[in-house]
Amino acid sequence: MTALGHHLLAEFTGCDASSLADLGRVTSAMLQAAEASGATVVTHSFHHFSPHGVSGAVIIAESHLAIHTWPEHGFAAVDFFSCGGVDMERGLAVLKAAFGATEETRLELERGPLRTVTP
Repeated sequence: MTALGHHLLAEFTGCDASSLADLGRVTSAMLQAAEASGATVVTHSFHHFSPHGVSGAVIIAESHLAIHTWPEHGFAAVDFFSCGGVDMERGLAVLKAAFGATEETRLELERGPLRTVTP
């Protein structure tokens, strides 16, 4: 590993608005994504906004998985950060399917590149 952690930012578009607006569905999808990735879930917290939208996070032993949804735009922003051996691809595939996303874009970052971290 050349970094302390790997950070993946995913944007899902063309999503089903009712899926993104449903607190229970978003929570369930996020927990399933964490499980599918092989992460160890520590705790989670999600909140439904009025009139719509859900934000929340799954804290995993390896770091975190967070989401913010905009049902009115069919859009979800997902943040997956891991300092351990999890399969982010599998987790994101679960979310894409759960929300019915038609498109996905990603930005991947190394966090704490070891070449720049000094003891």
